[in-house]
Amino acid sequence: MEEILIAGFGGQGVMSMGQLIAYAGMKEGKYVSWLPSYGPEQRGGTANCAVVVSGEQVGSPLVSQPTTAIVLNNPSYYKFEPTVRPGGLLIVNASLISKTSERTDIKVMNLKATELANELGNPKIANMILLGAFLEITGILSDESILEALKKVLSPEKHSLLEINKRALELGRLSTKVGI
Repeated sequence: MEEILIAGFGGQGVMSMGQLIAYAGMKEGKYVSWLPSYGPEQRGGTANCAVVVSGEQVGSPLVSQPTTAIVLNNPSYYKFEPTVRPGGLLIVNASLISKTSERTDIKVMNLKATELANELGNPKIANMILLGAFLEITGILSDESILEALKKVLSPEKHSLLEINKRALELGRLSTKVGI
């Protein structure tokens, strides 16, 4: 069972990432839950979601000690880095987070996702770069399932963004191998 916590500011694609993981998990016949949590402002305020992907029925959508935390901003880092369970994974958007985890009981992936997204021409796809890294490290879901889910998450008028999102996933996967 993978218990994932994704956190950042509203507008960074936190909820979309969670939905993609949940939809892709369902597509692959897994049990899933997705639980969003918004700060008072939504866009620009804090946002996080908990996603559980399991081969067995999910007893609770609450995630207090995630196996993986993906953090996109400083407040989320400080709040959720300590909660990652020993042996877990912390994926950090190092473009926006200056602190480096000193924990030795978890795997940490620092990725300059915002800078990479800017190089691809769209700063809004930093979340997809981080998602690609997560998929590469955990092997929990296929890119094909994520891309199928993306067709559901994106409104039809935004399907023109499918290709750049696919490139962002690939770049995230690649970055785990070359240490970008």
